[in-house]
Amino acid sequence: MNFTNKDIIQIQNNDLTLEKVNHQIERIKRGTSYTHLVEAATVGNGILKLTAEEQNQYVKTFENHRNVLSLVKFVPASGAATRMFKFLFQFLKAFDIEKDTINGYINRHKNSGLAVFFAGLEKLPFFEEVVHKLHEIIPNFNDLSYDQKRLEFIKTMLDEDRLNYSAYPKGLLPFHRYKQHVSSAFEEHLFEAALYASSNKKANVHFTISPNHNKGFEDEFKFIEEDVEEETGTYFDISFSNQKKSTDTIALTVDNEIYREPNGKLLFRASGHGALLENLNALNHDIIFIKNIDNVTVSSHHEELAKYKKMLAGLLIDTQEQAFKYLHTLDNEAVNEKLCDDILEFLISKFNQRIEEDFFKLSQTNKVAFLKNKLNRPIRVGGIVKNEREPGGGPFWVKDKNGNVSLQIVEFAQIDIKNKDQKEIVKNATHFNPTDFVCGIKNYKGEVFNLNEFVDNDAYFVTVKSRLDTEIKALERPGLWNGSMAYWNSIFVEVPLVTFNPVKAANDLLKAPHQYL
Repeated sequence: MNFTNKDIIQIQNNDLTLEKVNHQIERIKRGTSYTHLVEAATVGNGILKLTAEEQNQYVKTFENHRNVLSLVKFVPASGAATRMFKFLFQFLKAFDIEKDTINGYINRHKNSGLAVFFAGLEKLPFFEEVVHKLHEIIPNFNDLSYDQKRLEFIKTMLDEDRLNYSAYPKGLLPFHRYKQHVSSAFEEHLFEAALYASSNKKANVHFTISPNHNKGFEDEFKFIEEDVEEETGTYFDISFSNQKKSTDTIALTVDNEIYREPNGKLLFRASGHGALLENLNALNHDIIFIKNIDNVTVSSHHEELAKYKKMLAGLLIDTQEQAFKYLHTLDNEAVNEKLCDDILEFLISKFNQRIEEDFFKLSQTNKVAFLKNKLNRPIRVGGIVKNEREPGGGPFWVKDKNGNVSLQIVEFAQIDIKNKDQKEIVKNATHFNPTDFVCGIKNYKGEVFNLNEFVDNDAYFVTVKSRLDTEIKALERPGLWNGSMAYWNSIFVEVPLVTFNPVKAANDLLKAPHQYL
């Protein structure tokens, strides 16, 4: 690709190099690097199912260790609320109140989502705020017809000169309505953190947010800080970071030419949640809890959710202690065959490692080096839920280009669904990934790993988006919990579906986990 001097300056201002951009272009042209699925992970074959006694024991393990550990909750929170209201924007665009009725529109289009929205209108967390705004801008609102009232309600939610909810980050949108106040997802994460991500009455919570929302989040914390700290008895150390410009990717046209904006400039786009590995890599804590911003519930469910987070953390601590013990032994003692066998069994039973036959042909020295390499890695314990919805991203056994089989989290976009064999494996998957992880990012010497050393850089994919009525192609980095953690040691544990309550559409706020009774 030929770049002008202005292009090169723009690339450098984006903290990128010409070499990196050309590498991005090559990958976009090459297309998505599909994952080769071998089989779906199931209970007993990559997924652990704990008994009630085991669950309680791991919770106890966490409680016994929490006050001597540095804990942090890491919350990807840069997502905008736009998609939550997609079905309402479609309605506003298509509905003509002069020619149609809302009920007629719903019936003709079989729009059950719109029907649910209107039926649950008064239960929405922002209902009172919208109504208040309606009366402020439309003094005779009560005199309007049924359809006019509902149409104006949606306009007041979404219009730029009114409440403009779609421009909010999800974290700051009204999420839950209590008797005395309305809370945001941001606030709910703080209450959760006090229960399982706090040590010695202090909770560290790190949010990755868009730069244009820095002030909004800071102001929200100032507004709720005193009340939340008083109610939880916990001091909160809140930190924020933005996705680094150096992780952005150049955009191409569908014909693989450089896309240019009307002013002639190159277009660089955020490269998916895999870019947040850099933010995660900047943390220095013993245990990191990862949970998405929209996966929260009302307070009546917090204790139950905290139990499973503690359980995952206890399992991490227990497994990590054994791994560290083995690593210290490999450093300080003469290694015999029995020790190698014990470590090998540990890797297979705890971390689902599949060991190639060639291992047994190695010399003792090379066996020790192999075992240290396999053991001395970041560890993640992931909560996995039963697949009771459409099949999609989740835990699978995959084969890499060298023929090695390993247990991975795979996103739907990474799967060649046109391939019948791959499609069948996805169809038969029993579990999916709710993005519920507890991570250990320090080695047995207490040093923080460089997480960039454990990424499968081939696990990228190419997306097609729309820009000013033009289709463009862009690169997405290996996902944060997919390719970016490909060479971590992984344990996947079945957890109840109650732990997964994402808000992808506004109607999700009407579901029981988001309603305070």
